[in-house]
Amino acid sequence: MHDRISVSAISTFDWPLEQDLSFYAGSGITNVGISVAKLERHGWDDGTARVVDAGLRVTNLIGLGPFHLATPERWERQRERLVRALDTAVAVGAECLVFTTGPAGPLSWEEAADALKEALAPVLREAEARGVPFAIEHTNSLRVDVGFVHTLADDVDLARRLCTGVCMEVNACWAERGLAATIDAGVDTLRLVQVSDFRVGTLSTPNRLVPGDGDIPLEGILGRVLAAGYVGCFDLELIGPAIEAEGYAAAVHRSVDRLTELLDSLDAGLAVTQRSGVTRPR
Repeated sequence: MHDRISVSAISTFDWPLEQDLSFYAGSGITNVGISVAKLERHGWDDGTARVVDAGLRVTNLIGLGPFHLATPERWERQRERLVRALDTAVAVGAECLVFTTGPAGPLSWEEAADALKEALAPVLREAEARGVPFAIEHTNSLRVDVGFVHTLADDVDLARRLCTGVCMEVNACWAERGLAATIDAGVDTLRLVQVSDFRVGTLSTPNRLVPGDGDIPLEGILGRVLAAGYVGCFDLELIGPAIEAEGYAAAVHRSVDRLTELLDSLDAGLAVTQRSGVTRPR
């Protein structure tokens, strides 16, 4: 397993925390993304202690959204949940907290961005004091129920405005206009890159695939991310009918193997390029 791969708990969506931890131990998986929802179901304190005892590298805590941006009276409850997640993040050494913005409802994009800035402000101050980075995840445009940011370019812009990081979801931006330029210009904001595949013609969401089973040009996209200078992890986030049909364990193992092979190849190519002094394309 490549040391820059992590496995998100979303990839074993229906498993409880205890089953996740047992699977990681038995499979030699050391880098993981932990689900806040699973921690809540298990019990925050005991769940946090179990993750700590497992000795895992926690690349992210995920599942923190959403704010209901048009209803400020609901914000305080969500802030309390985020602060609780911060407690866990510090305890387990999480490298970032990944969150979706929440729905805009009747608000315009610009109004929703203003509302998110206000809603998050006290939590971001607390996160900065504790040294825990936040990363905004952009979402598929069909999922307006969880977010209003649907392109990587908009995510980078919003993150700069809020002084947060970015979670780049490859499945949601792979066909985006100007993607290479956005990666180059925004690589300093990237805290996590989520990886899976997608088959053209799929009409349901989420319906992701093991890397290499679909049509996303992962080699070119991940190669660009690496060449731009990204130093973080690539988080396997697998979910949907194809993953369920194959079985979580089999899908995760195949994904780890495929992504390890790809990253090893990209690492070798990048090393050759750097030795030769070739400038990467702009």
